[in-house]
Amino acid sequence: MEHLTKEQIEELKETLLKWKEQLLQESHDSIGEPLSYEGGDEIDRADTEAGRLVMLRNLDRDRKVLKRIEMTLQKIEYGTYGVCEMCGEPIPYPRLKARPIAKLCIKCKEMEEENE
Repeated sequence: MEHLTKEQIEELKETLLKWKEQLLQESHDSIGEPLSYEGGDEIDRADTEAGRLVMLRNLDRDRKVLKRIEMTLQKIEYGTYGVCEMCGEPIPYPRLKARPIAKLCIKCKEMEEENE
């Protein structure tokens, strides 16, 4: 992690911890919402069901992001944070600042997206 200063790593770690706390709070708030709807007509029930599906999809996405945040925090602890998992090159600080859970440098991310 020589390409990142101690201050940059601490700043990114703090960003990750705040992001994690925010996602956990949002998930907690969402789970507290009622999952069923009694009454109303079929359109109301269909609308409620669609909203529930969106909520569940968002919770699943948040769960995946939380897992990535945890893995990233472990990389910081192990001293392997900020290194591209594909080519082994350092991931530039501006990329990590924009996407703290980035696992790939821009070049490798573009190659990955082209292959998809």
